[in-house]
Amino acid sequence: MNKSKMQYSPKKDLIWIFLRPWILIPRTLYILLTLIFFLIRLAIQGSSNNEKIQKELSKYLFNIITDLGPCFIKLGQALSTRPDLVRQDWLTELTKLQDDLPPFDHKIALKTIEDELGATASTLLVEFPNQPIASASLGQVYKAKLKPNSYVAVKVQRPNLEFIIRRDIVILKILANILSPFLPLNIGVGIGEIIDEFGKALFEEIDYEKEAKNAKKFAKLFKNNDQVIIPKVIDSISSKKVITTSWIEGVKLKDRNELKNNGLIPSSFIRTGVISGLQQLFEHGYFHADPHPGNMFAMKGGDEKHGNIAYVDFGMMDSISDSDRLTLIKAIVHLINNEFFLLAKDFQKLGFLSSDQNLEVLVNPLKEVLGDSLGKEVGNFNFKEITDKFSKLMYSYPFRVPSRFALIIRAVVSQEGLALRLDPGFKIINIAYPYIAKKLLTDNSDEIVNILLEVIFDKKGKIQLEKLESLLNILFKESVNINSDLIPVANASLKLFISEKGSEVRKNLLLSIIKEDRIEFDDAEKLFNLLKETFSPIKLAKNAVKNIISPV
Repeated sequence: MNKSKMQYSPKKDLIWIFLRPWILIPRTLYILLTLIFFLIRLAIQGSSNNEKIQKELSKYLFNIITDLGPCFIKLGQALSTRPDLVRQDWLTELTKLQDDLPPFDHKIALKTIEDELGATASTLLVEFPNQPIASASLGQVYKAKLKPNSYVAVKVQRPNLEFIIRRDIVILKILANILSPFLPLNIGVGIGEIIDEFGKALFEEIDYEKEAKNAKKFAKLFKNNDQVIIPKVIDSISSKKVITTSWIEGVKLKDRNELKNNGLIPSSFIRTGVISGLQQLFEHGYFHADPHPGNMFAMKGGDEKHGNIAYVDFGMMDSISDSDRLTLIKAIVHLINNEFFLLAKDFQKLGFLSSDQNLEVLVNPLKEVLGDSLGKEVGNFNFKEITDKFSKLMYSYPFRVPSRFALIIRAVVSQEGLALRLDPGFKIINIAYPYIAKKLLTDNSDEIVNILLEVIFDKKGKIQLEKLESLLNILFKESVNINSDLIPVANASLKLFISEKGSEVRKNLLLSIIKEDRIEFDDAEKLFNLLKETFSPIKLAKNAVKNIISPV
């Protein structure tokens, strides 16, 4: 077995390429000339309304990307998930980058299996096909038979990947650092650091032993969630360059019509996909950083509101620290409540702003960019609109993108792009806001309780009824089954109120009643009426009957 350690080292690899000018110069020129020729053709034909010309142009782009190799294919895959950024005719072609690339020689795949596992494919498996069922940027997948009526997916790595990725990542970084001053970008941290993160992620992705560990960890996190399926790793037929898992029989989340033709409801998979993505970020702190349609399958089962999905390909995973995770939750709460100074403080804590930045000057710009985008309906929010406006804001103000957020942004953008493919009118915030609201109202961990207290009580300890009402409205407005949300919220609230942690809540409620040495019941009465209306037994009964008559 090949036990060599594969990793990316920015400084060492830069020295490595400079000591090999016979590699650096020809490859750099080839990349530059390829991109220049494409830009020239795009300038001439890009605005044409002729379908044939656009189809030829999209095929030309596909051929360029596949010819340039794995690093560029990964960038193209990110574009292929954004129907709001790329023309539909181009998108159809770019989608092939996910798992429909030209395969490498079958004999090389068989040789890799034998070298890595110490035995031939025909010895290890009952049946091994003569060609792959899918071919992606870093490897190709075979549907093989492990034993009668038991199929597995065998992914074999493309040859010479370590050299190709190291060479192209370093050249991309050199070109990016040279060209970035001439581009309308202001991401503060430097595009080179973003590329370094990309390089590290790619080197982790070509270590299939690491991918096997990732898959097992991910499966453990979702073991109690029947709606999220993770294939099982077959350790005896896996190594650094070969990974074997149980076979997933589903429909790829590529096309709305294909799902419908298979009797599946697209919107149900959007909800499960987005909620599982939110759980990865805000509960587990460990997430799939490459959720494009080729890596996610719609499975049979589930219901019209909650479809079953399967994740595959766990090479590109990442973690988020507890501190960042809680700060992101706070940022979303501050955004909900239009508290833009506190939002600026959140950005500062996350590293998007320097520690000595005057936050007051950012309140109005943030309000202009984010406040207007939300409007009266949270569903009006979408990441493309925000990204466009935020790019201008970052160019005018000292925002920076911490490199550790590169994969988080990629994951969120890919997730929204996937949902938009299945439903062009989809708004990710319609699911994200209720999820955050429910987490605040039901999670009794110290950190979440402290955030909830910040929402419900002001600095003087006075209850902020309008903010509590806003949280409840957000939670129940988009609720699929109101009772399934109401009852956990009621139980969690009662437990919190009578618990030791609830002492702060009880104290603040008393302070809200006692004002200037006088007892005033106005706020208490308003709170009682809000809770009575929200958790009304009649309301619960009506929704129970509704769900019996028309179950979700």
